[in-house]
Amino acid sequence: MIDLKAIQQAIATGDYQYTSHAVERTTERRISRIEIEKTIATGKILEEYPDDKYGPSCLVYGKTNAGRPLHVLVSSPPSAVKIISAYEPDPDEWEEYQVRKEQ
Repeated sequence: MIDLKAIQQAIATGDYQYTSHAVERTTERRISRIEIEKTIATGKILEEYPDDKYGPSCLVYGKTNAGRPLHVLVSSPPSAVKIISAYEPDPDEWEEYQVRKEQ
């Protein structure tokens, strides 16, 4: 089970990195570093991916200070904490942005 508190601690102390994919996606989607940090600081884990290529990772849901819902894919300790991707969830695909709808 992924420890969200450990991820939040790494984010709070600046002990994390962005993957090149995350840099591209957050730039094109206009998601700021501050929005990413706020989402993780106040968020909750929706899904876990123990076999992700960056090491165990999880999908975190949260809202920015402006109320913008975001999903952030982030790797977890013991490997380095990395922001893998981030996006604004599509309400047609997510119930209340937290549960995947049946397709």
